[in-house]
Amino acid sequence: MTNSAPSHLLPVFARVDLGFERGEGAWLISTSGERYLDFTSGVAVNALGHCHPHLVAALQEQATKLWHMSNLFRSPDGDKLAARLCEQTFADLVFFCNSGAEAMECAIKVARRYHAAKGHSDRYRIVTFEGAFHGRTLGTLAATGSAKYLEGFGPPLDGFDQVAHGDLEAVKKAIGPQTAAILIEPVQGEGGVRSAPHAFYKALRQLCDDKGLLLIFDEVQTGMGRTGDLFAYKRLGVTPDIMSLAKALGGGFPIGACLATAEAASGMTPGSHGSTFGGNPLAIASANAVLDVMLKPGFFDHVQKVSLLLKQKLASVADRYPAVLAEVRGEGLLIGVKAVVPSGDLVAALRDQKLLTVGAGDNVVRFLAPLIVSEAEIEQSVQSLERACIALSGDKKKAAG
Repeated sequence: MTNSAPSHLLPVFARVDLGFERGEGAWLISTSGERYLDFTSGVAVNALGHCHPHLVAALQEQATKLWHMSNLFRSPDGDKLAARLCEQTFADLVFFCNSGAEAMECAIKVARRYHAAKGHSDRYRIVTFEGAFHGRTLGTLAATGSAKYLEGFGPPLDGFDQVAHGDLEAVKKAIGPQTAAILIEPVQGEGGVRSAPHAFYKALRQLCDDKGLLLIFDEVQTGMGRTGDLFAYKRLGVTPDIMSLAKALGGGFPIGACLATAEAASGMTPGSHGSTFGGNPLAIASANAVLDVMLKPGFFDHVQKVSLLLKQKLASVADRYPAVLAEVRGEGLLIGVKAVVPSGDLVAALRDQKLLTVGAGDNVVRFLAPLIVSEAEIEQSVQSLERACIALSGDKKKAAG
């Protein structure tokens, strides 16, 4: 597919010359009619696949009723969604926004304001971790701390102390009288599907309790079922004070949320934060529809079953092609395959086999299947990986066979 017309889009994405016009479940159909198995899921967004009938119906119904009415007024459906999220989590209060970066900005502000409201405005610093990714705003870029994302945007926002991932002693050394919180992803997605032992997260919780800090979990990518439970913190057995959500929350419709305990949010008063489009009726309808599906009995049993199947089959391929694949890592359907060859080459080879995946840090390729993926589609994805490995290893005999 070649588009000779000039693009007027800001060239900040290295786009593949491949366009899609519709989707069905785990599949995308290109403008030329080719079918691709979609294991990017919009980068962990389309958790229920493409055009899930319940989501389509909910959005179509809402589109005939109300699109926007401003947060100056009550939102009954927004109140319902907030109550459902609180019922399923540790949280007492929810703020709705439009993206993961906005949800993280809110989390940072909630943490800083908490201490300021208690008379400690000097406590504003947040401990973060190498390899993290928290968003593209100036604030969340500073929290991310990666030079490649910060380059050219001036001095980074002050207030973030980055330490090695999983290094508890480094965390302890970074905590000082100005520290307000610790911010971490239960599993680093963009950072290469990396996690630390459960004991590390439990130790962070204990540190926060001992020193009067807030624990913030960035569940933008891990939340809404991606790791096999509705939220990853439940798998860790560690409860944060603040949590950010987005990506899969709307099943493809933009929505983010910042959840907090009443205590953590005690500094957030009228006028302290806001969003024009946050919690608009279309987004709220989509998110409520996503919860309808995910909270049905058996939904996560399926996710856990197919995720185990996929990891086992991927590991088998990695064993057979050690010159191409190094290891399989991750939880649930947030799975990373660490490559020996350049990860971009593996993504391209998989795309040639009509399987869409997405790269990450640490030379990892993410397999982000929709949570409704079938066992047959899992098998197809593994066959595509095997063919890609044959192509990359130059094994002509296997390719011919």
